[in-house]
Amino acid sequence: MHSFILLKMKTSPFLRLTFFCLVIALTALLPGCQPKPATQEATAFMLSDTMLSRIRIDTARIQSVRSELTLVGRIMADENRVIEVFPLVGGNVENVKVELGDYVRKGQTLATIRSGEVADFERQNTQAEADLLLAEKNLRVAQDLFESKLNSQREVIAAQKEVERAQAEVSRIKEVYRIYGVGKSSTYTVKAPIDGYIIQKNVNQGTQLRSDNANSLFTVGQISEVWVLANVNESDIGRVKPGMTADIQTLAYPDELFHGRVDKLYTVLDPGTKAMTVRIRLPNPGLKLRPEMHTTVTLRYDDGGQLVTVPAGSVIFDKSKHFVMVFRSRSAIETREVTLLKSLGDVAYIRTGVKAGERVISQNQLLVYDALND
Repeated sequence: MHSFILLKMKTSPFLRLTFFCLVIALTALLPGCQPKPATQEATAFMLSDTMLSRIRIDTARIQSVRSELTLVGRIMADENRVIEVFPLVGGNVENVKVELGDYVRKGQTLATIRSGEVADFERQNTQAEADLLLAEKNLRVAQDLFESKLNSQREVIAAQKEVERAQAEVSRIKEVYRIYGVGKSSTYTVKAPIDGYIIQKNVNQGTQLRSDNANSLFTVGQISEVWVLANVNESDIGRVKPGMTADIQTLAYPDELFHGRVDKLYTVLDPGTKAMTVRIRLPNPGLKLRPEMHTTVTLRYDDGGQLVTVPAGSVIFDKSKHFVMVFRSRSAIETREVTLLKSLGDVAYIRTGVKAGERVISQNQLLVYDALND
């Protein structure tokens, strides 16, 4: 409380009232004259060592503007590495040794067929060998008689020709045996012509096969390298060129991206869809890609011009605007508004806002953004 000295003076009541009001006003003003306590200055933002280790910094750079084309396709085995196995004889299928999808080695038994045709080959072979023995015996007799002047040179020549004919028949039967892969039995063995996978199987135990059967029993293919066949709409044909890189995604492996190249453009369009078929060749590590799998194919091509690019993950969308966090040092980070042309895969094309060579935060940038802009 403030004490005041009241002077004893003979004054009028009006003057005393005026003096009292003045004292009250001065008392009210005195607290405002006291000095205010000093406020603390705001501390500058700085990334901690932990946060610095959690972010990733990339440099903006100029790249050609690219666009992409998305197609639907399916996996196929390389036709140059696929062989259909046909039965060379008719008969009854006694045993099938493999199933669809099995891996087989060249020469491995796929199935066995008991065949009357094979049994007839054995009969023909026996007859041919007997005819050869008889012809050789007749030739020796003719030669002995010729030496004894009991027959003519013509008879010796005729006997020699019979031997040659019999030898030719024996050779023919042996070649048939080699081609058909049969031995001295009525069983015909179907063998794998190459190493590969059984990608088609059209026979079961007990199947009756006709000698004029036109259908293959098995299809064996090598899938260490496969094809993707995809359709390109007529309006997009001009954008697709041989040698383009292609990214392949499948339902079976949604988190894995396979890479290939456009190998061939088929010149004939499908009359119904007006689409052109494009063939993409790609390696098949681990044999994950199997024939008839459905795929999504992404082709990228130059769209003309160049722009500054940053990783697509570095762009922040907030309040209907796009931002990036420009990094100069751990204590100098700027929230920069940018004009985005488009994002393509993991690349964002920037019209304005960032210059080539500037560094931006591309991982955990939202944490930094929130800390700076709250």
